[in-house]
Amino acid sequence: MKHPVWFRLLCIVLFSHSFFSCTQQKEVGIEGELKKWHRITLNIEGVETNELAAENPFLDYRLDVTFTNGDKTYIVPGFYAADGNAAETSATSGNIWQARFTPDATGKWRYSISFKKGKGIAVADSFENAESVGSIDGERGSFSIVETDKTGRDNRAKGRLNYVGESYLKFEETGKYFIKLGVDAPENLLGYIDFDASTNALNLRKNWEPHAKDFAEEAQPFVWQGNKGKNLLGAINYLAFEELNAFSFLTFNVDGDDRNIFFYLLKKPISDYEKYASNKKNIEAWETFFHKTRLDVSKLDQWERIFEYAETLGMFLHFKTNETETDHLMDKGVFGTEGKLYYRELIARFGHHLSMNWNLGEENDQPTEEVLKVAHYVKRLDPYNHHRVLHTFPNKDGRYEDFIGDKSPLTGASLQLSDSLFTDVHPRVLKWREKSNATGKKWALSVDEPGKANIALLPDDEDSKHDMARSNALWGTLMAGGFGLEWYFGYSSPNSDLTCEDFRSRDLFWDQNSYALHFFEEQLPFWEMEPADYLIKGGKGFCFAKKDEVYLVYLQMGAETISLDLGNSGNTFEIKWFDPRNGGEMMYGSLQSVKSNGGTRFLGYPPKEIKKDWIIKVSRDKKFGT
Repeated sequence: MKHPVWFRLLCIVLFSHSFFSCTQQKEVGIEGELKKWHRITLNIEGVETNELAAENPFLDYRLDVTFTNGDKTYIVPGFYAADGNAAETSATSGNIWQARFTPDATGKWRYSISFKKGKGIAVADSFENAESVGSIDGERGSFSIVETDKTGRDNRAKGRLNYVGESYLKFEETGKYFIKLGVDAPENLLGYIDFDASTNALNLRKNWEPHAKDFAEEAQPFVWQGNKGKNLLGAINYLAFEELNAFSFLTFNVDGDDRNIFFYLLKKPISDYEKYASNKKNIEAWETFFHKTRLDVSKLDQWERIFEYAETLGMFLHFKTNETETDHLMDKGVFGTEGKLYYRELIARFGHHLSMNWNLGEENDQPTEEVLKVAHYVKRLDPYNHHRVLHTFPNKDGRYEDFIGDKSPLTGASLQLSDSLFTDVHPRVLKWREKSNATGKKWALSVDEPGKANIALLPDDEDSKHDMARSNALWGTLMAGGFGLEWYFGYSSPNSDLTCEDFRSRDLFWDQNSYALHFFEEQLPFWEMEPADYLIKGGKGFCFAKKDEVYLVYLQMGAETISLDLGNSGNTFEIKWFDPRNGGEMMYGSLQSVKSNGGTRFLGYPPKEIKKDWIIKVSRDKKFGT
């Protein structure tokens, strides 16, 4: 039987559609372990292009992938990935586009792809009428996720670290609150010789050679191009071994302090850039040397290797997106195309990490309206709603008044201080805790640059005891209700803020951080406690309390003893002492217990080394009755 022409044409159309639908699945590959909290990468075969193509792959194309699971929906920005393996190949061209996602639930996840093109579409407010990119636009698929198999410090065992409207960030999987203790230096951590197109302006490029011996075999999957990356991976492993859990880094410092950290393509040879940038009087590099919307895909992919390894070690990633010398460069200081693309690419490539924050500017001094534009943009674009902070000059912290409460999408502050003995830390944290709490939107506060700018945290060979750093900054932050602290190394010290390549330069002090971290995590319901210095009498120190349950008193050096107002409940409290200098088990002092029967109660003397600093835990205990 001969079918009519219309029937044969219909069959051809249906067959073509069926064949096309089958081949579509080959155009989308899923990479990664299909487990909860693990990074999943969609590799999409899209437009064949290159970093310098006439149609800008970073600006004139827009890839977004919507992931859904039940009532959960995430719209994740994607990015151009060259050949999909640029960390290894240094590729500048290819047809692979990617979206990275960390699923927060088991079961079946569905995805749908939006792939559009048009002039400047990547940062456009609307793209409803944009042109579809081939057959990928509208493509759908699914995958199934099972529980993670990770344990211990690995962030994938703990889940995403979220701002939950409280003074402390909280891990979504475990429900535990987070105390952050890490390093704020060197800020040019990513100025590393093993990254593609690394520059050496001002002779500040790093090789991290002192940490070659700290490279661990489990980090081997994260190296690239043979053995590249080993030394920096070793440095991160050293920090984790010392039980520090955070590090920070600038992602853009063109015309800034170091000038070697950027992921943009140079218009001129590296040697020309280095010669220009090595003269600090030259501050027009962004205008003259860079393709402002063209990115170095392989360098970005190599950065991801470092961050991905840090994730396995339980590290908090502090993205410092600008510094005071650079925050006015893009778009000449008015938030526009360059700035929007910058943040879009950061979020697309690194926003999937679980424990992190976006810092919108170190020592930021921009007009309030420009900061608000950035903050709202980041909040809108980041599918995971990561913690958002702003860092400002120590003598200009009053500008936080413009951002607390409902005035901005910021969820905390990254505080800088300036006193050589760190005495300004505790009152500054108290100040912004009280002010933000009063708005009804509690900020999660971190002290990320304590100390006088030129010295800050000195190396061990210049200050082996670190008494003031421990007493006034470390315990001063925690006893004021700050969720964490990162150590700044000073600009004129050996292994400084810019020259450090050896974290062992402060090795003796890292143990004291570890003692504090373990104490807070193991001994206290710190997330339920409040600063209560007004309860202490007759001594010098700080108080942190959950009234009528547990009181923590920090007895500062030289104080010998102290008294505490326990109220008049009639309950009996156990008194135990902890040595913040050397760690170890808790001990009894001259008194083992005290009864709250009104007025202040004497807490006794420490078990040894009177006039040294001590931690006193005063808690209700069944041993002494109620």
